[in-house]
Amino acid sequence: MTPDVLPIEHYDEQLAEKTARLAGMMAPFDAPQAEVFRSPVSHYRMRAEFRIWHDGDDLYHIIFDQQTRQRIRVDQFPAASQLINDLMPRLLDLLRPTPVLRHKLFQIDYLSTLSGQVVVSLLYHRALSDEWRAEAEKLRDALRAQGFDLHLIGRATKTKICLDQDYADERLTVAGRPMIYRQIENSFTQPNAEVSVKMLEWALDVTQGASGDLLELYCGNGNFSLALARNFSRVLATEIAKPSVAAAQYNIAANQIENVQIIRMSAEEFTQAMNGVREFNRLQGIDLKSYHCETIFVDPPRSGLDDETLKMVQGYPRILYISCNPETLCDNLRTLNQTHRVTRLALFDQFPYTHHMESGVLLEKRT
Repeated sequence: MTPDVLPIEHYDEQLAEKTARLAGMMAPFDAPQAEVFRSPVSHYRMRAEFRIWHDGDDLYHIIFDQQTRQRIRVDQFPAASQLINDLMPRLLDLLRPTPVLRHKLFQIDYLSTLSGQVVVSLLYHRALSDEWRAEAEKLRDALRAQGFDLHLIGRATKTKICLDQDYADERLTVAGRPMIYRQIENSFTQPNAEVSVKMLEWALDVTQGASGDLLELYCGNGNFSLALARNFSRVLATEIAKPSVAAAQYNIAANQIENVQIIRMSAEEFTQAMNGVREFNRLQGIDLKSYHCETIFVDPPRSGLDDETLKMVQGYPRILYISCNPETLCDNLRTLNQTHRVTRLALFDQFPYTHHMESGVLLEKRT
């Protein structure tokens, strides 16, 4: 697959292969048939990162072939949002004749939204001066005059210059309800916005009628926490990254949600707190014993759940587990399957035309 052409005609075939592969991996756990959620066949990625290649007076976006490391020029990137594709050539046209902006520029990162906002980060192998800022403001203003709702950031070693802000506010409709999600530049966000909505709606469906409170680990910017809040009395969520916690707190206020509490802790730290191994100042004023969590939601990194957290998770009647790595999900299920059974299974095609799969399982306590 070349970056400027997607094998759209093979989309159904590649999705069927993933569906069969997931079914085979989940067979040892007697899982039900997967509910499969398709991606748009193009313009599905809200984020893109490109190296910049300088060739005399010209410069252009490139990526490297993962196998050969060969340099590939990218003028259009149909996997990325239409907004990113519209912006890419306009941005380069303005960078080419501006020496202070193009000098030692080595990478451009794009973060776009379905709501039309875009954040562009210019990365440099040199210090950024007041002259750079002045020219960057002209660049931003020129692109805004062309109709882009754009925010510009400059990055260099130990330097980050935000001309206005380092975030975009996404607006999604989830199960009939409009939601606002602040997304911070250089922090994790779901890359495929339309599939992300399907993930949120699936999570809402499988927790419909749930009782008690929800405990969530790895909550990020509150993506799932805020959507799921309508199904629970209260939500207690943990996240370790400061920018994500700040975004989550903003999102709670922006969506006028009053039953979500975010704690800045890792899953491992929270497990230690729950087990009485350590006390944390960050938990002062929070009465963990007042929560009656009958459901726990986890969306761990690719490495899956650590052993201690895995044991803690087994204490809950219902486990909702979103995974970006089916191998580590299956590793965790070998333990969880001893106490719980898989009652719902989903495949979310976050990354079309790749080997990667996003999946979700609902596990319920064995009687």
